[in-house]
Amino acid sequence: MPKAPILRTTAVAALLLAVAALLWALPRAAAPDRAGGCAGRRIASWSVDSRHTGEFARYGNDNTRVDDWTGGDGTHSVRLPDGRTLWLFSDTFLDRIQPPPNPQGQNRRWRTADAGGTPFLRHNSAVLMSPSGLLERTLTGGTPAAPGPFFPDLPDGGWRWPVHASVEPRTPGAREKVVRVLLWNRAPGTGPWLFGVPRSTEVATLSLPGLRLEGIEETVGQSAVADPGRRVLYGAAAVRDGGWTYVFGGDDPPSAPGSSAYVARVPAGRFADRGGWRFWDGARWQRRAERARPVLRDGGRRGVGSAFTVLRDGSATWVLFTMDTGRGGAAGLRTITGYWACSPQGPWHGPVGRLTPPRPPAPDPHHIAAYNPQVHPELSADGELLLSYDINWLGPPGVPADTRLNGDVDLYRPRFVRVRMADTGR
Repeated sequence: MPKAPILRTTAVAALLLAVAALLWALPRAAAPDRAGGCAGRRIASWSVDSRHTGEFARYGNDNTRVDDWTGGDGTHSVRLPDGRTLWLFSDTFLDRIQPPPNPQGQNRRWRTADAGGTPFLRHNSAVLMSPSGLLERTLTGGTPAAPGPFFPDLPDGGWRWPVHASVEPRTPGAREKVVRVLLWNRAPGTGPWLFGVPRSTEVATLSLPGLRLEGIEETVGQSAVADPGRRVLYGAAAVRDGGWTYVFGGDDPPSAPGSSAYVARVPAGRFADRGGWRFWDGARWQRRAERARPVLRDGGRRGVGSAFTVLRDGSATWVLFTMDTGRGGAAGLRTITGYWACSPQGPWHGPVGRLTPPRPPAPDPHHIAAYNPQVHPELSADGELLLSYDINWLGPPGVPADTRLNGDVDLYRPRFVRVRMADTGR
């Protein structure tokens, strides 16, 4: 028998074995791991959650005190050991609510300063909810006569926005617990930076049960990143998995419709351990934050909003909710979509599924934005996820937003839906 066919057959067999070995060596996260319980997930259905939406409206409209919360955005939450829930807000209105009609003659409640002329807006606040689900008290800084932000502003005019929070041991292994709150430190800006220039991620420590602010420390500085649009602030979401907490963040490019998502990890229960943070650089976890690379890159139909949320759905699938930035323009601030992955660093698949949450009625609905979807696992039950989203007014240039928001209290308060997930079949 001729030798050439034998040699060709042997070569082909060797090539097939080499290809098989290469495929075996590829990262397992590159494909769905159904054997491990990971499967594609999508938004299957949703319904309005009137209970939480109504509770924030009730509390915000209550004029028993005029130095407390009447509206805010950000809307993160953490369950405390005694059953209370601490709600954290970024920019917050503290003022008096007036009955209809509002200054424009519309039949809506509206905001005014209190008798002492206290300005409307503070950069952050916290609100306590009882174990039974009633909002009871607003936490601010400053003095009773002049309430300020709960997490104080910076001497140079900068400010802090609170994001993810968790209950942790005061020190590793300690029985005493504290609340750690991740903060976004931003500096005043102009032009594309009207909402502030990103500077760093900080961590605040609150005592328990009194919730006294004990201190704030920087945990992820971004001064080494020259382009402010590529500085990553962490804490949009954080999910514990085994001995690690995976902390998600995003950059803030001023000219792009969306942001890119990044992920870091820190030993569970150790947000304040600056040296323990590691950042995904596309291939491995490393110490240098400036070398982090996106796990979900802005571009085309992909990308995330400046604030998004992540959770574990089941034992192995990771799910990310964000505004559907790929739709562009105003449509990207009306619709929520999702991505899924088998590991926090991806690859992330999607977008899959859409949810267009209700917005309050208004004479200019095309200017009403929904944004910042956040899952609240401690308040989710019966196979349904409690998802909040914020409402704002983004009108044409030259029209002061404060005038419109002060004239209609529904435009700057969180709203809630309950979401059910289903298998994508992938």
